[in-house]
Amino acid sequence: MNVNIGQAASASGVSAKMIRYYESIGLIPAALRTAAGYRVYSSDQIHTLGFVRRARDLGFSVEQINELLALWRDQSRASADVKRLALEHVEELEQKIRELRQMAQTLKHLADNCHGDDRPHCPIIETLAEPGDGNGKPIDAPRFGRAGMISGPAPRGTNGRGIARMP
Repeated sequence: MNVNIGQAASASGVSAKMIRYYESIGLIPAALRTAAGYRVYSSDQIHTLGFVRRARDLGFSVEQINELLALWRDQSRASADVKRLALEHVEELEQKIRELRQMAQTLKHLADNCHGDDRPHCPIIETLAEPGDGNGKPIDAPRFGRAGMISGPAPRGTNGRGIARMP
């Protein structure tokens, strides 16, 4: 069974855009092309895309999925290697949960201390505008964006939490 990218996307649950991306980074092999240049996917490739989608649904990174795919393809793999990778990911998820709980506690504390009336004084805004942690120390808190956790230093011109400094 050979299908086009739209059909492969529907069958696997991976969008056509992500299929192209996974091909471009080498996570999945490039599809064969028709004479007209259209991508054509086999049932094995659709099965692989489904594997990738399920791994992404569990929060595995692209690098981890690459390793999982290699283990999946290796019929002589040790299940201990798969288990190790899964447990490492569980620890990463638990760390993110701890960080999210801390962020929620901080925001709840700030909201509890905000009058929420028509006065301009607001501890939430003041804390967001402070450089560092409010005590002059830089913040090493995790930063989150649309795609989840962002690693690395805060962008230049921000207060260490990824929030733009006000002039």
